[in-house]
Formats: sequence, structure tokens, C-alpha cells
Amino acid sequence: MRVLVVGAGAVGGYFGGRLAQAGRDVTFLVRPRRAEALAENGLRILSPFGDHHLSKPQLTTAESLAGPADLILLSCKAYDLDSAMASFAPAVGPQTLILPLINGMAHIDALSARFGAEKILGGLCMISATLTAEGAIAHLNSLHQITFGDLEGRRTARLAAAAELLGGAGFDARESANIRQDMWEKWIFIAGLAGATCLMRAAIGDLVAAGAGELALGLFEACAAIASANGFPPGREHVERTRRALTEPGSTIAASMLRDIESGARVEADQILGDLLRRSTADSDWTSLLRVAYAHVKAYEARRLREKAADLHS
Repeated sequence: MRVLVVGAGAVGGYFGGRLAQAGRDVTFLVRPRRAEALAENGLRILSPFGDHHLSKPQLTTAESLAGPADLILLSCKAYDLDSAMASFAPAVGPQTLILPLINGMAHIDALSARFGAEKILGGLCMISATLTAEGAIAHLNSLHQITFGDLEGRRTARLAAAAELLGGAGFDARESANIRQDMWEKWIFIAGLAGATCLMRAAIGDLVAAGAGELALGLFEACAAIASANGFPPGREHVERTRRALTEPGSTIAASMLRDIESGARVEADQILGDLLRRSTADSDWTSLLRVAYAHVKAYEARRLREKAADLHS
């Protein structure tokens, strides 16, 4: 199978690099500047599971993309989805499967509307990774899992081929018969985490130390209620695991959205918090606080754009 990995950032670079390391036919669709860096330095992974240097990754840009791929691994930020779809559209053929590793659920509708629902898989990944100043991919934790599945729970020949390709490639690949449930559970976890840690600008352990450990729990409960109202109540095991994670003393866990805010970067406010709130059918005190957390992040976005515009005109 021909695999097209859209982007070679922390997530796409890690999983695409591992697939290439395992001998899969992988091409990275990247912007010209990233293509130049990768052509010169290769793609380097630094990981607890073993470092790897792909000295000559197969690269393409949107302008030179030709021919359909069998599997498109999509790992862009949710706010870059429109431009990403435009860039890889020439690689979508009649038998192409698209596996998005994007937070939230709104991207499923957008991808289905453009390319057809039969081409879209559900997916999520569990990994903490970042790009170093030198452009290497630093894997920061002991998780590196992709969960994927047919959105309607079907087992097709194309899905079986994708599962075989992803399996045994140096990371954990799990096929799910209920991928929508898995995606909703991840969504409400990161939404509760983002709401609490961004609002307080602190990690979970800091909230606990400040006597505010119930804040993250309450926001998660509001998110879980929204999921339940939409037909995806989180399972008991997920709820118990999340409660432990959100109340652990000394924990340094914080949402990646907080790291983006601290570095002055763009954030997925609308896709993670805003879209979830739009699906809410009833308000509670915690839902109201979730709206405050969303407003807090949106205010950051507005300030960031204002200051960026001021810099351009100074």
C-alpha cells in the first residue's frame, strides 16, 4: 500500500517515520521549507522506544503531488484542515482511505462532505511529541498508539489491508469496532483538561496543590454530560481512569493547548471547546464554567491576532 503522510511534524513525522522504518512505502506531503530541511538533514526520531534517522525520506509538495495513495494519514491541526484537504486532494482516488488523527469530531463531517463518507476512517492517537529546535521529533512519553476503525463498525477488505500495514510498524496500532465512542472519550478528556489547565494556566498537580482539584473534575463531568446527551456516554473504565489522572498530586499533565498558549501559538479553541459546547443540550454550573474557559482561550486568540497585526504595522 502507498501511504501519504500529510505533514511531517511531531505526530505525522513520528508515525510516518516508524512506518518507513518498518519498510512501508511512505511519502511525506510537506511545505517547501520543511521539504528543504528534511532533504538536507533527514527525518530524525528521538524516542524511549529507540531513535531512528531516516536519511532520505520520500518527500513531495502539493505542487508536485501526483497519483492516488492507498492510505492518507492526516495529522494536521484541526484549524488547518481546509488547507490540508486542498493540498492532498489530488492523491484521493476511488479506493483511497483517509485516516485523520485530529482532535474533536467536526473534521469527520468536513472530510466526508469533500471526499465521500466511504473513504473516511475514524482515528485518534495517544502520544506526546514535539519538534526540537533542530527539527527532530522528540517523543516525550511511553505511549505511541494509533486507534482506528470504520465509522460504522464495518470490517472491509480495505480496512483489513490498512490494519495489516499499521500493525508491526514499531508503534501500537489498535483496530476498534466502536471508533466513534473512542473518539468522543478522547475528546471529552482533552476538553476537560484544556478547560481547567488553560483557565488556571497551571498543570493538574498545581491545581491539586492549590486546593482546586475539583475544577478539572467538574469540567470533565460537564464534557461527559454533553457526550452522553449526544449518544456517547463515556464508559466506566474511562471515567475512573480520567478521574485519577485529573486529581493526581504532583502531576505535571497539562493540555497541549496550554503549551501552545505559553509559546504564543495558534490554538484549537473552536474545535476542542467551542464545538463541544455547541452540542450541549442543557446547562449546569460546570457547563457555564466551561463556557468561561472557552471565552478565556478565545480572548487569547483575539489578543494574539491583534498583537500580530500591530507588529506587522510597526
